[in-house]
Amino acid sequence: MNTVEAKRILEAALLCAQAPMTVPQLLPLFDGNLTADSVKTILADIQLDWTQGGLDLVCVANGWRFQSKPELKHYLDRLNPEKPPRYSRASLETLAIIAYRQPVTRGDIEDIRGVTVNSLTIKQLEDRGWIEVIGHRETVGRPALFATTKQFLDDLGLSSLTQLPMTEGDDEMPNLDLLEHLPEPTNQPEPTNQPEPTDQPEPPELAQPADLPENPETL
Repeated sequence: MNTVEAKRILEAALLCAQAPMTVPQLLPLFDGNLTADSVKTILADIQLDWTQGGLDLVCVANGWRFQSKPELKHYLDRLNPEKPPRYSRASLETLAIIAYRQPVTRGDIEDIRGVTVNSLTIKQLEDRGWIEVIGHRETVGRPALFATTKQFLDDLGLSSLTQLPMTEGDDEMPNLDLLEHLPEPTNQPEPTNQPEPTDQPEPPELAQPADLPENPETL
């Protein structure tokens, strides 16, 4: 099989794919006629071919995918003028702490933010597929350890955590301005009528008194 035909096949597969595809997932396209290294080389060639086009071929955490160029976002947004509600500061701070300090427990997050974390905030980030429990800390109560997922990296157009912008200084709280320089999530679920969770204290029947400060701060 020649390179031109292989390029056409790979482009068609990736443009029609519903999710990023890895090299092992792409190999069956060629029925053993191409090696993994050959596919990687052709993917790199495709990246160059699309340099002047409206799409980029990028490698994210879960594989290869085509995505629109950042400079075209302003125009594409006109096709969908209704925006989903922005995330609350509580959600962004919680996500930033997990991303930069993982693995962390809910108590770690509360120590850094200085305020109780609403359980709905954690649930929202889990439902979005951005964080998950990867284990438990071997201490009293064995609290859950949270970390970000590959989906989190995919939605930010990153292939690894090393591509997150570096924080400056020794401040405990990651600078939220850094998140504004990252691509906006591309796979957000449809917005609902439910309000964004904040740091309001939870109802007594759901709260864990031992974890609540005397005067919970609200944002």
